[in-house]
Amino acid sequence: MDFDVLDEHEQGERVRKWLRENAISIVVGVLFGIVLIFGWQQWKARQARHAVEASAQYHALAEAVSANRDEDVAKIAESLRKDFPGSAYAVFAAMNQADLASRKNDLASAATALEWARQNAGDDSVKALASLRLAQVKLGQGDANGAIVLLDGIAKGEYGGIGSEIRGDALVKLGRTDEARKAYQDALTNLDPQAPNRSFVQMKLDDLGGAATAASAPAATEKLGS
Repeated sequence: MDFDVLDEHEQGERVRKWLRENAISIVVGVLFGIVLIFGWQQWKARQARHAVEASAQYHALAEAVSANRDEDVAKIAESLRKDFPGSAYAVFAAMNQADLASRKNDLASAATALEWARQNAGDDSVKALASLRLAQVKLGQGDANGAIVLLDGIAKGEYGGIGSEIRGDALVKLGRTDEARKAYQDALTNLDPQAPNRSFVQMKLDDLGGAATAASAPAATEKLGS
């Protein structure tokens, strides 16, 4: 007989029988749901605490940078990289650490810190920035080919003007003058007309015996306005 035609008493008996037969499964399911909810809340609370702690450490690092306390910068940056490797704070701390190493002409340490930042950056723009700075360090180490490989891995449109300038510098070191000239022209096309390094790029281009095309500056203006 179908369930919907049973009288009220028979329906009640079937429900009670089903509950008795499935009581353990029901209890386990309820308990499992409670554990999941509790675990999710605990995870969110832990993530929030981590974010606050990482933010506080990065604030301390920024103060140490401003005060030129190099030893404190290095210690805090290492702590952030160790304790909060997945955070943006750790990535930017590594980049600060690379700046510190570069000022001391310790290019090997700078390269290590920037490679870590590049590998752990969750944002494409930040990863591109780390790659650009690592390419500059590679140039300082005399590894022009390594710099170009890094530049090739940056998505088109990310820091185009700066990337083209660094590419030009690398190509000059490799003696590839024609390609370097084109890279500097691309840099001028993509740089803001008011960019502080624009005149330096023009000087580099002039040193190669070339000049920016007449359309370079208008092209940059058009690109920015598009």
